[in-house]
Amino acid sequence: MSAPSATHDVARLVATLLSHQSGAAPLVPGARAAHGDVHRRAASAREPLRAVPTGPTGLGTSGLRIPAARPTPGTTGVSSSSGKSNSLVPELYCPPPLRDDRALGEEVNDRLVDWAEEIGIYPERLDRVRGTDLGRMMMLVHPQTDDPDRLLAAARCALAEWATDDYYCDDETMGSSPAHLGAHLGTALAAVDPAHLPEPHASELDEALRADPVRAALRSGFEHLARYADPSQLARVRQEIGGLFVGYGQEGSWRSTGKMPAVWEYLTHRRFNSFLPCIALVDVMDGHPLSAAEYAEPRVRRVVTMAGTASTLVNDLYSMAKEKDATGLNFNLPAAIVAEEKCSLREAVERSAAIHDELVRSFEREAAALSLTGSPALRRFLAGVWAWLGGNKAWHAGSARYGTS
Repeated sequence: MSAPSATHDVARLVATLLSHQSGAAPLVPGARAAHGDVHRRAASAREPLRAVPTGPTGLGTSGLRIPAARPTPGTTGVSSSSGKSNSLVPELYCPPPLRDDRALGEEVNDRLVDWAEEIGIYPERLDRVRGTDLGRMMMLVHPQTDDPDRLLAAARCALAEWATDDYYCDDETMGSSPAHLGAHLGTALAAVDPAHLPEPHASELDEALRADPVRAALRSGFEHLARYADPSQLARVRQEIGGLFVGYGQEGSWRSTGKMPAVWEYLTHRRFNSFLPCIALVDVMDGHPLSAAEYAEPRVRRVVTMAGTASTLVNDLYSMAKEKDATGLNFNLPAAIVAEEKCSLREAVERSAAIHDELVRSFEREAAALSLTGSPALRRFLAGVWAWLGGNKAWHAGSARYGTS
């Protein structure tokens, strides 16, 4: 079912922005818009920006409106491709995906599973890797490219980061241990941000990276990414992975102590333990690099981190019925709200959805303003992040990993 989302008019505008600066035709069939129409919509956004409770401003436009975002409180089922539904997840304010090329997603997924088998991660669970369908996710979140090898580079990095979480942080059946978490993450970081040691210690480190499948996956994924990313883009991803590992450590401390964080603390955690390393690849997939200075500009950093948090709250909502540790603790935003506010799970889910929606609307409004004054590369990047949000929501809604009977 359709979430209360930006309309397909906005999706067409975004698709045009994704390709307009290079003069190429939009990659998404049916997503064309006349250049004059884009300029008219962009001009309309020069009105004073303000919150629009009934619909989005879009990227470079304030002229597109939709019905009220959540007609009634309560939860609704969201259909999934597995034929199941997650009845706890309410409608979320999010753009629609720009494409759904199943064949491309399957090709990326097949290559990803082959790589996982070769590198040695999830040796007894490759069927689960295939079922998670990260290839489809990369196809959905990166409509800027239809190159399967470029998408595979993003998929390998994502699966390696996912494996780091599983092996080191929260899956005891795969060897995770709070007592060893910091040591594991510290060495794993050297797989993507090399430590240059004198001999014989350099050889010892290299052997440690080769012997551990997670570290081997991180290093291999980063080597593949380097085919497409320039040095500043690689440095950016290293920064985001470092923040991700800090977030993993923070959650590990909660697990070891049995502490449920306050809501503010949990949301701060989700700023770091988020999809930001994946979102940081938008311009790598696009092939039009965003400069390090623009990526680091505080207003840009603000909207990108809000998008990272919002996209990860989608994961919180869809995975909450699946993920608990051995003590029964469930570290997600609804659980933190229930613990703090002593409310029902239904109320906490609605509150979580409202926080997600507020973040998406803030991104939308502020990215619209930045797109009017920033460089063409920044405009493309922000449009790509907008497309990423829509693809991420579509993947979670359709993933068999999160469907419940």
